[in-house]
Amino acid sequence: MTDAVVMAAGEGRRLRPLTERYAKPVLPIDGRPVIVTLLHELRAAGLERATVVTGHLAEQVEGLLAGFPLELRFVRQPEALGSADAVRRAAAEPPYVVVAADTVFTPGDIGRFLARAGDEGAIGWRTDPAPGRTRLRVEQGDVTRVVDDDPANPHAAAPLWLVGPAVHDRVPNVPGPPFELAAAFQAAVDAGTSIRAVEIGPTRDLTRPLDLVQDNFPYLMSL
Repeated sequence: MTDAVVMAAGEGRRLRPLTERYAKPVLPIDGRPVIVTLLHELRAAGLERATVVTGHLAEQVEGLLAGFPLELRFVRQPEALGSADAVRRAAAEPPYVVVAADTVFTPGDIGRFLARAGDEGAIGWRTDPAPGRTRLRVEQGDVTRVVDDDPANPHAAAPLWLVGPAVHDRVPNVPGPPFELAAAFQAAVDAGTSIRAVEIGPTRDLTRPLDLVQDNFPYLMSL
């Protein structure tokens, strides 16, 4: 069984001033907190356990999830030291899936990702021309460059990773701060580990305050 690590510690600086009062994962898309939608998707994918890494306004996230029908464990990340630091603090046993708590995936995509990810490692990608998206260089279905600087590359990385043993063993040794999970994946790729690139559907997240209106207005109009 694959466990999950949910990264929910970020400050959400681009969403200020909203995130000065509210933790980003508790804000809604389609009228439901994004982290609640995410955990339902993890459960639908067959996962039964998740470690939620909290930080900024941690009490809001932990209080919201009290009683959620999934075996949850909470770990604090006291400083924003990056995704690899969050994963290290979670202390999960590979293989495990890592997801960002502020992303809404297409229903069923996490399960489809896990079915294709294998055990060594995988990164989800979506066709998304949005500016600022990190690109993956993909060759014959495998990731060859975790952070690609080619703006014409159609493989936009999604915040959905399968961490196998080769990646997990490199997490404590990535350079930083910040300590980023991408560096652990790239080190594994450079050492010859096959990291699969798995296409998923569109994703949604809250980046700017206006997104909170745009991603909830259709839901409110349907009431």
